[in-house]
Amino acid sequence: MALPKQLIDIERIYLEPAAETYSRGQEILAKYPQAERTYVESHWKIPSLHGNEGNAEDWLRIKRNSLVLGVKKGLTMRPNGRSAHFIAPSTSNGCAMACAYCYVPRRKGYANPISIFVNISEACAAIERHAGRQGTLRAPDQIDPQHWVYDIGENGDLSVDASICDNVRDLVDLFRRLHNAKGSFATKFVNRDLLSYDPQGKTRIRFSLMPEKIAKVVDVRTSPVTERIAAVNDFVRAGYEVHLNFSPVIVYEGWEQDYRPLFEQIDDVLSPEAKEQLRAEIIFLTHNEQLHEVNLRWHPKAEEYLWRPDLQEVKRSEGGMLNLRYKVAWKQKWLTRFQDMLADKLPYCGVRYAF
Repeated sequence: MALPKQLIDIERIYLEPAAETYSRGQEILAKYPQAERTYVESHWKIPSLHGNEGNAEDWLRIKRNSLVLGVKKGLTMRPNGRSAHFIAPSTSNGCAMACAYCYVPRRKGYANPISIFVNISEACAAIERHAGRQGTLRAPDQIDPQHWVYDIGENGDLSVDASICDNVRDLVDLFRRLHNAKGSFATKFVNRDLLSYDPQGKTRIRFSLMPEKIAKVVDVRTSPVTERIAAVNDFVRAGYEVHLNFSPVIVYEGWEQDYRPLFEQIDDVLSPEAKEQLRAEIIFLTHNEQLHEVNLRWHPKAEEYLWRPDLQEVKRSEGGMLNLRYKVAWKQKWLTRFQDMLADKLPYCGVRYAF
C-alpha cells in the first residue's frame, strides 16, 4: 500500500551500522534510495530526534520525513495478563501518526518517528522458542479461550509499519504456524495490504475507536473512525480475529451521548460473522504532565480534552512514571455506565479487559 506523502515521505534515514548487515535493513534501504543516510551509535541516541522537546513544533514533519533503522537488543517476553498473556519484543518503535495522548514518546523522546528493527528473524525465533516452552493454554481466560496471546505492537502501529517492510507479514506467518499461540496488535490505520497475509485466525487486530468528534482532535494523522469500522468486515473475511479497543475513553461534557451513535454505527455496519467473534477492550485515558507541556506547543486544542486536573489525580505507573488518571471513584462509575451502555447497544460484544 502506497501511503500518502503527507503521512510518510522518507527523506532521511538514521541507521545503526549493523542494520546494513541484515537483509531486512538492505531491503528497506533499497526501497528509499534517495533518502539521506545518517549513521548513529544507537537508535536510542539521536540527539536531533530523541529527548529533544524543542522539536515539538516540527513533530509532524519529522514523523513524515524520518525513518530510523536499528537492531533490537533485548528479545525477552514480558508477562502482561491484560490485553495479552505476553508482550513480545518490539519490531518497531514510534509512529508516523501523532495521537496527542500517545504514551510512547514519554519513554523515547517527543520527536519520535518510526524506528524499524531489522533483526526480525531473531525476534520471530525468540517468540517461537518462548511459545514452545508454554505448552497448551491450561484453561480459557479473559484473554483468549484457546491460545497464548502475544502483543506484537506495543510501541508502534504495525499497520503503518507494514507499508515500509515485511516485518508484519513475517509475524503473521509465524503465528499462523504456531499451534498454541496468537499475535495481537492495536491499530488506528487501515492498511488493506494486510488482507492478503492469510492469518488463518492466528492474528488478532484491535481497531481503536472513539467518537469521531473527539477523534478529529486527538487522533492526529490516523484513518477516520468510519473507515476503521468499515474495515472490520473485510479483515474478518480475510481470516483475522478482529476486536475493538475503546481506547482511550476521554471524559468531557457530553461524552456518553457521543458514544451512543458510535455503538449504533458499529451495529449497523458489522456483518453477522464479525459480530459473532467480536470482543472489546475499554481503557480510560491516562495522561502525563510532561506530554501536556509539549502538546501545548504544537496542539493545544487537544489539551482542552486531555488535561482535566479537576477530574484527574496523580498515580505512579508500573514503570515508575507519574501519570494522571481519572479519580478512582468517578472512573469506576463512568466505567460501569460505559459497560452498561455497550451491553445495551452491542449485546454480542463481550468485554475482555476494562480499565
